[in-house]
Formats: sequence, C-alpha cells, structure tokens
Amino acid sequence: MSSAPRHLTPLTGEGLLADRTYAALKSAVLDGTLPPGTGLSVPELARQLDVSRSPVREAVQRLIHDGLATHVPHRGAEVSRVDIEDLRQLYVVRELLEGLAARLATENLDADGLEQLRAILAEHERALAADADNAAHIELDMRFHRAVRELADNPHLLATLEPITGRAHFALHSLWRSDDAPRLALDEHRAVVDAMASGDPEMAEAAARRHIARLRIRLGQATARTPERRRLGR
Repeated sequence: MSSAPRHLTPLTGEGLLADRTYAALKSAVLDGTLPPGTGLSVPELARQLDVSRSPVREAVQRLIHDGLATHVPHRGAEVSRVDIEDLRQLYVVRELLEGLAARLATENLDADGLEQLRAILAEHERALAADADNAAHIELDMRFHRAVRELADNPHLLATLEPITGRAHFALHSLWRSDDAPRLALDEHRAVVDAMASGDPEMAEAAARRHIARLRIRLGQATARTPERRRLGR
C-alpha cells in the first residue's frame, strides 16, 4: 500500500469543515491525485490539508461508504483498486438494480422530482459547454444516479446501490476516459428522464438498464485494449 502523496492543498473556503474535507479527498480520488491503492493515513492527510484528524477520519469513512475507498484488515483504508473481472460482475448487478430504481422512482415521480432531475441535466450540459474537468463530470454523473435512487424511496435499495455505484463510477472512469464519455452519459441520462416523465415505469426501467448495459459494453471495449492490466492500480 503506497503512502499518501505529498501534494494535497491545504483547505480554504467556508462551510462545514467535515464537508470540505470530504469534498477535497473525494475530488483527489476522482481526479487521480490519490490513485488506486494509495493509503489513506488520517494523520498524514490531516497534515497535508492542515486540519485536525477528526474531519479526515469522518471523510475517509464516507469515502468507504461511497465505494471510493476500502478498509484493508491490518493495513487501514486505501483508495479502491480496480479489478476488471469484479467490475464486470458488479455491472451485471448494477444494471438490474438501477433499472428497479428507475421503475420505483417513476411510480413516485412528482413535479418537484422531475424538476430536480432536469436541473441536474441542465447543469451537466453547462459543464460540457464549459469543458469542465473529468472530476466535475463524474460528480454530476453520480449526482444524477443518486437522485433517481432517492426518488425511488426504498431504503433497502438505496443501501444496496450506494456502495455499488460509488465503486462502479470510480472504476469505469478510471478505465474509460474517452472525450465522448460525458456527452454519451448525458444523452443517456436524458433518455432515462424522458422515459420517467412519460409515467411508464417499465419504459423507465428499460431506459435505465440500457444505459448501464451500454456502460458495461464500453468497459469491455476499454479493458480489451489493455488486457495485460488484469488488476489496475498495482
């Protein structure tokens, strides 16, 4: 397990310290500053961010919950590694569960929920127009799927999908960094929202499953180009 790199920027700005610490570490994971396998030493991260250990400890636990970090027995927390075969299997499960989330969310959808989803799409469109960095696209991607899960209003589904989708997003974007990725994701998200807006739960489920299935295909294409990297981050 590698040690934390010495190039995190001390925290600045306003807002709850715990939230800012979490946001900084999450961004560092998503943009590759903290690559797969990096040890998340609480004292070292606290030193680099110039904060106390308590908000760092809380942030690391939130990263584990998001699937962006894992706890390794006798070693502590580290940034999640990408295992290709595990990821393929994960996407099979994710396709089914994201479809169910879209179905349930459609059954619960009201005007406020639809406005929330469309607002995320609009923000993502603006990010594309502004040529935002990869971390911004990943965050908006994750926010969209989280909103659908929350609209499904099923705590068991939410608890099952949260860690799965965190790992899936992180791993996919670690492997597949095509310039077309944000546009493809946004267009497919829009198709899911359009299906939900129609009020047809089956159509929404099909659109959501189609989106995840396409991600799985892209994942296969990306990993086929690097077959020697059976386990990334090592």
